[in-house]
Amino acid sequence: MASVEFAPNQAKTEAITAHVLWMTVGLSCEGDSVAMTSATNPSLEDIITGAIPGMPKVVVHNQVIAFDYGDDYAQAWYDAQEGKLDPFVLVIEGSLGNEKINGDGHWTGFHYDKETGQPITTNEWIDRLAPKAAAVVAIGTCATYGGIPAMKNNPTGAMGVRDYLGWNWKSKAGIPIVNIPGCPAQPDNMTEMLMYLVFALAGMGPVPELDEAGRPTHLFGRTAHESCNRAAFYESGNFATEYGSDHRCLVKLGCKGPVVKCNVPLRGWQSGVGGCPNVGGICMACTMPGFPDKYMPFMEEATNAKISSFAAKYTYGAVLRWGRKQSIKRTYDIEPEWRHNRAELTTGYTKTW
Repeated sequence: MASVEFAPNQAKTEAITAHVLWMTVGLSCEGDSVAMTSATNPSLEDIITGAIPGMPKVVVHNQVIAFDYGDDYAQAWYDAQEGKLDPFVLVIEGSLGNEKINGDGHWTGFHYDKETGQPITTNEWIDRLAPKAAAVVAIGTCATYGGIPAMKNNPTGAMGVRDYLGWNWKSKAGIPIVNIPGCPAQPDNMTEMLMYLVFALAGMGPVPELDEAGRPTHLFGRTAHESCNRAAFYESGNFATEYGSDHRCLVKLGCKGPVVKCNVPLRGWQSGVGGCPNVGGICMACTMPGFPDKYMPFMEEATNAKISSFAAKYTYGAVLRWGRKQSIKRTYDIEPEWRHNRAELTTGYTKTW
């Protein structure tokens, strides 16, 4: 999917205040909002305090970090509905239950209708606000693709935001729904995309390119395996056989990294540190549209991985291990012979005068 750039008549080069309406009231644990507070590059504080040079003012409405509560907190949603907050980014955390099958109740909601006293469902808020939003962002695997609440046999009919609005849906600014998957999403992935979108809304940059699954390609363009510091052990057929044993490849313990688009092994979790395989945990594929159903059981080696790991271990991997060991031993682990303390120069140096 090509990147989206604003035409000249869409650019908002004048000073703006970008509001972020972050809905945490889907079917989820609010783990993405909690994780976001540990972002460092950029940090949430950098964004909302204006510490990033040239960045427009940003106001984030998120109940995990809000001081306001009740009617005062909810007022921003009504203001956005009435067109008083423009531009605003609608961020959705948590999967969306199918309210068409809710019987006499509802799955999720936020605030209440002052005339009827009944809750306003999360889905209704999306219906009200999505058409007026400059951009819509789905945060976390629940919001992007349904996640854990959307597993087979779930009673809610849970789905992701693109499933609800449509995979070809675009905002009034022409921006497709941006998916930032993860369970929870990597903190810097969230704040970085928020920063890019605010700059784009101000006409100061393009919207990053998205892949077929709605993910930013610069964040999710490589597999976890390609970014993993254990990856070289795979090609040489050197695999861990139990958890916590060593630093070898974890694919035989159930790691799904070779087929998973995720940058956590490269970016780390917080301040460049951590990340599932970096600290000995398998990749469970939480950034993928098929998670979790297509990757269970999590802690068993996948069938395709069994074939490739067998080949790596007993064919070319063994040859690679032997050849590299010999190269290191006979060539690269030995200093050149001209480095010595004898009374002669053997470097091959020739005077030129």
